[in-house]
Amino acid sequence: RQELAEIYVKRGLEPTLALQVADQLMAKDALGAHARDELGISEVTTARPIQAALTSAAAFSVGAAMPLAMVLVSPAVWLAATVSVASLLFLAVLGAIGAKAGGANVLRATVRVTFWGALAMALTAGIGAVVGTAI
Repeated sequence: RQELAEIYVKRGLEPTLALQVADQLMAKDALGAHARDELGISEVTTARPIQAALTSAAAFSVGAAMPLAMVLVSPAVWLAATVSVASLLFLAVLGAIGAKAGGANVLRATVRVTFWGALAMALTAGIGAVVGTAI
């Protein structure tokens, strides 16, 4: 009760009114009042696993289709380089879109995704070279 009242005082209510509000909200749904006002948990912020799974599947499909499309339009001589560069560009674009959608710093997220994607590609090519397989 006291914790909720302190939150309401910080929001601009007088201390006595804040206690009354806390009492009334806790009388109806104490757990809901604490979850919402102390922890910031509400219907809007709860996890949506089905939505997350579908969004992830769509993003993966789009992300995989882009380099494959480059295979169709690239000359055979430039295939590996074209797909590699295009994949990094697509990673950068998708990283920026994801950061923008999630409210993160766009430049930092784009650099991070592109760097780790380039490192993964380099390691994959290096391992392929070590074992004698072109990747």
